[in-house]
Amino acid sequence: MERVTGEAETATLIEFPRSPPSRQSVVAFDRRELSEILNVYGRMVAAGEWRDYAIDMLKDQAVFSIFRRTSEMPLYRIEKNPKLARRQGAFSVVAAGGLVMKRGHDLGQVLRVFDRQLKLV
Repeated sequence: MERVTGEAETATLIEFPRSPPSRQSVVAFDRRELSEILNVYGRMVAAGEWRDYAIDMLKDQAVFSIFRRTSEMPLYRIEKNPKLARRQGAFSVVAAGGLVMKRGHDLGQVLRVFDRQLKLV
């Protein structure tokens, strides 16, 4: 702190940090990805299969969880994990029991796993 003295007044200068503290980066779905997911979600809600969803944006992955009822465990999880992007693909659909139903680099291709279910209903 530095004191500045004027003729009649005294002012105290306080230095503020130059940049805000850095926030932890999180993985999130971008607008196009979220649009694709919500398109499939909307069709399944219209078919009466799904009723609720939740989105979690974590440090290492983003998860879109799909529920039949709000109080239950998720039926499916659509996950985006950038660490797997060069290997198996960043996107995957995981069933309630932990079974990976489909995994790949293209979200549209991965979400096609739900198209088969729409035909069966």
